Amino acid sequence: MFNRAVSRLSRKRPPSEINDSEGHPSSSRQSLKGTSEWATSLENLLEDPEGVKRFREFLKKEFSEENVLFWLACEEFKKTQGKKQMREKAKEIYMTFLSNKASSQVNVEGQSRLNETILETPHPLMFQKLQDQIFNLMKYDSYSRFLKSDIFLNHKKSEEQEENSSEAQTAAKRASRIYNT
Repeated sequence: MFNRAVSRLSRKRPPSEINDSEGHPSSSRQSLKGTSEWATSLENLLEDPEGVKRFREFLKKEFSEENVLFWLACEEFKKTQGKKQMREKAKEIYMTFLSNKASSQVNVEGQSRLNETILETPHPLMFQKLQDQIFNLMKYDSYSRFLKSDIFLNHKKSEEQEENSSEAQTAAKRASRIYNT
């Protein structure tokens, strides 16, 4: 269930608001804006599904992908409606990331770990303190390395090349219309 939610979250695409001169969506312009936005803050990176995908790819290479997965699970958990679903998701998050037997255990301060009994009375912000710890860990550790990584730099370079190619094609279409009229 959790993996489906993360997968769903990673695939969401914001509607394209940017169009080329002929009114068609311009994905290369939107993406270029995305990488520029990623570089301004971790918050912006985590708001962009493509940014999350690239950051996860980077963290996987650093053996710390569980950090962003935990953060995403907590964000999804906050939106959960109904006590039964909340209890199920809280237990899933606890068993996946926080318990001593967790398959993808995150590195949070020992005194901050939740006791399993709290899972019986879940509330939307029950993981907030731990989520904040993980966010700060990513922000002050992994994020700066990500911005210097080949994953980020190569993605940014390919977007810039797409942008240049797209601009050249648009200019050629305009020139063609001017000379063929």
